[in-house]
Amino acid sequence: MLQACPQITDYGPGGRIDNWRDLMAAAVVVRTMLGVSSSAYEEACMAMGWENAATVIACILERGGHINSAGGYLRDLTRRTERGEFAVGPMLMALARGSVPGSRLVG
Repeated sequence: MLQACPQITDYGPGGRIDNWRDLMAAAVVVRTMLGVSSSAYEEACMAMGWENAATVIACILERGGHINSAGGYLRDLTRRTERGEFAVGPMLMALARGSVPGSRLVG
């Protein structure tokens, strides 16, 4: 996850992400910074699980320049999760492939 989304590390306790708890703490900071409402994040946590919602926030941070409304995007992913149409794995894999030198992220 950290290979695909290295920027989230800056927001972890002490500038590190050593475990899921650190990731979830960083996600709360980033959520606020991105303007995602607490209700949108809580809904995502209930639908996806706390770890997956924090991972999605890290992915949104990584793709921030390509996302117009982080909160709207998270709400859309939450609805898609509820319908069984979204899983965080492919999103992470796409970002991981994009972070390999010489590769590029399409989309």
